[in-house]
Amino acid sequence: MRRPLRIANASGFYGDRFDAVREMLTGGGLDVLTGDYLAELTLLILGRDRLKDPRLGYAKTFLRQMEEGLGLAHERGVRIVTNAGGLNPAGLADALRELAARLGVPVRVAHVEGDQLPVRDGALTANAYLGGGGITACLRGGADVVVTGRVTDAALVSGPAAWWFGWGPEEYDRLAGAVVAGHVLECGTQATGGNYAFFGEHDVRRPGFPLAELRDDGSCVITKQDGTGGVVDIGTVTAQLLYETAGARYAGPDVTARLDTVALAQEGPDRVRITGVRGEAPPPTLKAGLNRLGGWRNEVVFVLTGLGVEEKAALVREQVEDAFGRNGSRPAEVRWELARTDRPDADTEETASALLRLVVRDADPDLVGRTVSGAAIELALGSYPGFHVTAPPGKGSPYGVFEARYVDRDAVTHVAVLPDGQRVPVGDPVRTRPLEAVPEPAPPPPLPAGPVRRAPLGLVAGARSGDKGGDANVGVWARTDDGWRWLVHALTVDRFRRLVPEADGLEVHRHQLPALRALNFTVAGLLGEGVAAQARFDPQAKALGEWLRSRHLDIPEVLL
Repeated sequence: MRRPLRIANASGFYGDRFDAVREMLTGGGLDVLTGDYLAELTLLILGRDRLKDPRLGYAKTFLRQMEEGLGLAHERGVRIVTNAGGLNPAGLADALRELAARLGVPVRVAHVEGDQLPVRDGALTANAYLGGGGITACLRGGADVVVTGRVTDAALVSGPAAWWFGWGPEEYDRLAGAVVAGHVLECGTQATGGNYAFFGEHDVRRPGFPLAELRDDGSCVITKQDGTGGVVDIGTVTAQLLYETAGARYAGPDVTARLDTVALAQEGPDRVRITGVRGEAPPPTLKAGLNRLGGWRNEVVFVLTGLGVEEKAALVREQVEDAFGRNGSRPAEVRWELARTDRPDADTEETASALLRLVVRDADPDLVGRTVSGAAIELALGSYPGFHVTAPPGKGSPYGVFEARYVDRDAVTHVAVLPDGQRVPVGDPVRTRPLEAVPEPAPPPPLPAGPVRRAPLGLVAGARSGDKGGDANVGVWARTDDGWRWLVHALTVDRFRRLVPEADGLEVHRHQLPALRALNFTVAGLLGEGVAAQARFDPQAKALGEWLRSRHLDIPEVLL
């Protein structure tokens, strides 16, 4: 058996902390450093970049990070694996070779192709989510740096793990353990105290990036570099395991990991061991993401100060709607939202003010540009007292639409392009298994009856939320066994709908994960057509879990 693989993350999104690559390479012994730069919105951004210049389409930040990082990685014998190739992994690989030659760093660069699908139906980008097989082949072919396009986030860990340990394609438990480790690492500092419900218990001003010590049996320890900020404990790891997942089966191109088998143990300060992960054959299809331009949008935020906020909002809304009607140019979608950020008898003007937000969308840029700016700004001297806006409306901007689909595996040709240019096809799985829901386990007995107190859910439960296309995900976990006995009975789908009224009329699914003392909710369609469409105040549902934690319900006093 080989020694454990020390694999770390230095980027959770395109725009993450620039100096993280240097921090991780100089912070201690690593074997592989990964970087996740892709999200649904990122591919739309890269698609627009490539429209302007066909040589682009990759994460330019990563190339700048490598001006210093290539030499550091070479000196320390660290392989680099990243999906920063985006829509043009070959182009980024070439740019890296040019950079290495200029720096005099003898690194071998490989890349992975095959995720791009034919662009149809007016789409700007269309990509399948590939597994880790291409990464494994590139590393076996001697690559020091592997660049991919759209692979699953966890593939950045499972691919190197299969290379390091020599795993075969049907070693499902081992692969599933690596996928779980990859899911914990993929969002960077979210595993080390960032965006954490109980942030006040730790110093998380500058959390370090996470790393995994992955063993041949698929188990691992999640930790971070010595001396870095943040914290790694069962809570931070649980939060990340629930992030943007759903039920017990977490499907990927290479393996389906059973999240209901995950066992967590605090091994020491900033060290959480993950064991017991079981895996199954992957599904017969691949997830794919399509991005297209959906039209044009604009917004105006009116500031309403002092007395009569509701009346002022009604006046300006009526005036703007009347202006739309007079010239017969009302945008196709007009949305108003009044945020009561004001306080009575406030001691600053800002805290005496509420915000009325107007958002418009249309296929015609003029209807969200000149029409809106005219309707809003021409009221400046003839509307409510104290009229002003946070910023003048502009010409409007294009917005995107994300759509998730599933494609047959034969729709893609997964290829590893080795450092010497050799093209190695990556085969399909030996077996597949249709994805089915796991039957809900019997819940533990409820807490004995006793006195209750009206209080926020967040006093006894953590939460983390995010997006999957137009759907929102909210993971909620209890911190104690008694808390779990209460939570699993108290937080039903009906009660979730009452606490989150925006979910009313939408399909809500609840999944139990008893080993994590957690419930995972998926709200279908809450985010409209995805983050790029910005259909909601919080378009990625990042704070949906915190809103849920702030809602009040009857909680047993014994838990408080």
